[in-house]
Amino acid sequence: MSDLKFCPKCGHETLIWDGEKKWSCSNCNYVLFHNVAGAVAVLIKFKDEILFTKRNEEPKKGKLDLAGGFVDPKESAEETCVRELFEEMKMKVDISRLKYLASLPNTYEYKNILYNTIDLFYEYEVEEKFGVEIEISEISETVWLKKDAINLKEIAFDSQRSFLKKYLNF
Repeated sequence: MSDLKFCPKCGHETLIWDGEKKWSCSNCNYVLFHNVAGAVAVLIKFKDEILFTKRNEEPKKGKLDLAGGFVDPKESAEETCVRELFEEMKMKVDISRLKYLASLPNTYEYKNILYNTIDLFYEYEVEEKFGVEIEISEISETVWLKKDAINLKEIAFDSQRSFLKKYLNF
């Protein structure tokens, strides 16, 4: 975060990071906030199994992940679930069947910038297991795992590990 030094308003090298959420310019008093980003994770469930994706990009390439992603401007969290599941796996979701479960804070590093996120967890129960058409640039494969076969050390993100620990009563 401290790599950003030039003010986007006046152009001077006077941008100062407060170490938490904002930069301020000592030359023109401009303030730039780095607010929390919204993200969703969808636990797709069939009986006692959960569908995981395997990340095909950094951060955490090769680790297990719940399908989901960042909320776009002017988009609800539920709309994000629908969009992300279609983008990642060509899965069509009935928005009315999404069940909100919890939210947890997290961080996500992208191109050397650490983003604070609020991860919103949803459950989507399906009638039968299915195959998916994956977006290979984001995920390398999908895998159905029985609840008792889930190794929390293989889960990509802290918030998902915390959520799954509570959800699975580990």
